[in-house]
Amino acid sequence: MTEMLMVFTTFANVEDAARVARTLVEERLIACANIVPGARSLYRWEGKVADEPEVTVTMKTRKQDWTALLSRLHELHPYTTPECVAVRIASGAPAYMAWLEDALAPETP
Repeated sequence: MTEMLMVFTTFANVEDAARVARTLVEERLIACANIVPGARSLYRWEGKVADEPEVTVTMKTRKQDWTALLSRLHELHPYTTPECVAVRIASGAPAYMAWLEDALAPETP
């Protein structure tokens, strides 16, 4: 079975999150995205501590697509330095893991 990743990123608003997630799904770089508004992010940026509302997005992809996904996310994302971190999915429900593989497979004409 293909090695899968769970990828995390954040956006300033739901509209940007949905726009980018939809593009990545359409391009088959991710199988799906969970968009969760209501996050509060505290972080250091340009020498100051920021405290901002954000939208968390969790995406699922194949490990082999990580480089392409990272590149495309940076092209589409409105942030200068978007968060984009991935963790390996060690295990998952067999039917769900099969669905991920199917959703990421190239379209057949």
